[in-house]
Amino acid sequence: MSTEARSTRSIARPPSIPPRRWLLVAGLALLAILMVFPLYWMVVSALTPGGQSQSSQFYLWPEAPTLANFTEVFTSQPVARWIWNSVLISVVTTAISVVVSLGAGYALAKFRFAGRGMLYAAFMLTIMIPIQVTIVPSFLVVARIGLVDSPWAVILPTAFDVVGIFIARQFMLGVPDALIEAARVDGAGEFRAFFSVVLPTCGPLVGVLVILAFMARWNDFLWPMVVLQGAESLTVPVGLSTLTNNPAFASPWGAVMAVATVTVLPILVVFLVFQKQFVQGISSTGIK
Repeated sequence: MSTEARSTRSIARPPSIPPRRWLLVAGLALLAILMVFPLYWMVVSALTPGGQSQSSQFYLWPEAPTLANFTEVFTSQPVARWIWNSVLISVVTTAISVVVSLGAGYALAKFRFAGRGMLYAAFMLTIMIPIQVTIVPSFLVVARIGLVDSPWAVILPTAFDVVGIFIARQFMLGVPDALIEAARVDGAGEFRAFFSVVLPTCGPLVGVLVILAFMARWNDFLWPMVVLQGAESLTVPVGLSTLTNNPAFASPWGAVMAVATVTVLPILVVFLVFQKQFVQGISSTGIK
């Protein structure tokens, strides 16, 4: 074989993958399986009559999968109403939270006024206060204005998100001041400068705020459990807690897993829609 043929053959040979890379891939694959398995187990239990708790034998897929759990729980319980309540509260609260976070983050990052540092520090201190401390005075305020057992009792107290304001401020610090000053020189007011110059650069930030706010409100349990009292007014997490001791089911776990399977879908949809902006926004705010 000539030297030229041997060199051509060596060039065409694909590079070998080092064993360390294979170990890394295998470890990441195992970690992914461990993280996805609870979701898979939830779906399998939802398709098993009574859930897997009815059988002492472990299996990865039921012999006769059925939608009986879905049919039973949706016909005997107001699950559709719970889902609607959760969607309404999550969407409205997310919209208000994103608007408030964008405005507050822009003001704290770009405006110079007396007490700005103290105001920002006060915002950060509220993160350290657990909800158990504020739940009683918050409930008294909501009760005084007559909002108990209504969606607004959940929406208004949770629309102000300090974490969202912090992320928005960190992102706004990266917006060049020269762009805003140029807009002001051209005669644009503060609102025009914000909506025409700053807001178009905030796509990744909006993705982060939407995902974090929607997930927090959709999964919120303690505050809705306190202020929502009627069976038709409950959100999905609170409604799920009522199924475990419900005498309508011989074994409640099939019904619980069926409702949980349905209620995971909105979170997956929101994350898939905003995942690109979420990754860009997290990297832009300097949060690793």
